[in-house]
Amino acid sequence: MSFRLGRVWALVAFASLFGVLTPSGVTAQTPESATSLEVVTLDDAIRRATAFDPEYIRALGRIDNAKWARTAAITQFVLPSIQANGSFTRFTSEFFNIGTAEPASQIAQAQLQGTLTLFRGGGRIAELNQAGAERDASVAGEVRALYQTALDTETDYYAVLAGRELLTVAQERVRRAEEQFSIARTRVISGAAVQTDSLRLLLELTRARVELLAQEADLRVARFQLGGRVGAEGPVDAAPLDVSVAAVLPMTELEAVAEALRSGPDFLTASAEERSAQSALSARRADFLPQVDLFGSISAFDDRIFPTQTVRSSAGISVSVPIWNGGQREIGVSQARVERDVARARRADIERGVRRDVIQAYAAHTTARASTELATQGVVVARETLRVQESRYRSGATTILDLISAQVDLADADGQLVQARYSTMLALAGLEALLGRRVFEDRLEP
Repeated sequence: MSFRLGRVWALVAFASLFGVLTPSGVTAQTPESATSLEVVTLDDAIRRATAFDPEYIRALGRIDNAKWARTAAITQFVLPSIQANGSFTRFTSEFFNIGTAEPASQIAQAQLQGTLTLFRGGGRIAELNQAGAERDASVAGEVRALYQTALDTETDYYAVLAGRELLTVAQERVRRAEEQFSIARTRVISGAAVQTDSLRLLLELTRARVELLAQEADLRVARFQLGGRVGAEGPVDAAPLDVSVAAVLPMTELEAVAEALRSGPDFLTASAEERSAQSALSARRADFLPQVDLFGSISAFDDRIFPTQTVRSSAGISVSVPIWNGGQREIGVSQARVERDVARARRADIERGVRRDVIQAYAAHTTARASTELATQGVVVARETLRVQESRYRSGATTILDLISAQVDLADADGQLVQARYSTMLALAGLEALLGRRVFEDRLEP
């Protein structure tokens, strides 16, 4: 029995010495410190992220492409298609040159042709409508990509802020465990407590230090993630935000759903794509109708590179009636009809999904906001409980298990409060991505 007690006292003494030598606990060694890191604000992070997000860059490019497609569709009504070509040929023997009306061994020819389609069975109208729908889809897609980039950036930004606060929570847990371990060691030496009190507090101190290591690693990874999001080569720190009080959403759930189905980027994109597919089907059907073209050309012939000797011009109207081209028109109409049906089904599916996602985001914000209030109360209760348990333990009125439980409960309550605060902000960002706008005026537009 005395040998076993001696081993216990040796372990306690070693733990005491370890605690004195490393009062702040074992922490991860990182190459950067918070003071040496670049600090970005949320608005600056979103602005920089849009310059590096390939999806947003692609969305901007689609707008430019759609604008050119619409411009081309409009100009077809008033501007003919124009083509210029020329040739210069040298022969081994002379022949009659129609440009010079004399024998020559070389001939030059230049021609300018123009064609204006007067009627194509409504195909040009359908193409114009399709170009307009694609432009609307690209604009809505740009808004969707912009707010998705903002959501991704805010996720990384809040991960840094939450990680920093959770690191503080872990440091406080280590500090409290070290203090309690010192008190328990004194009480064991004085005979006021049993040896297992020190061992149990040593176990809590070990767990606290392990948690501190994990939080340091998580924060370091989060800073690198934020740095990559904003285009930095290394880790980036986030400027603090006031997230202590979350305002109530200035709309009801039904109003949020109605707005998302009226002007949300997801719904607008799907609706525009459906209109584009319908216009493409109309354009394909126009291939069965006659086409009327106004054409004209001017040609010049000579034996010099720039011919001017003989000039001839022509103009006329051509009518083409499609009869049979191997079923290519029928195949095109069938394919366009399938694409139209798919776009219609996709729009209906997105409409249902938007309704579900808005309700989910709205409920997540409401729940997280209420959780923040409850977690705030939980921290107050846990802090007071720990104070009482510390006082009772010093006086010998409670056990070490109650004290350790109070310490763990306070750390958990602090962590839950941090998570609830940033969950509220993330839910708000998710709702804004569905609506395509900022909900509160004080949140700067991305």
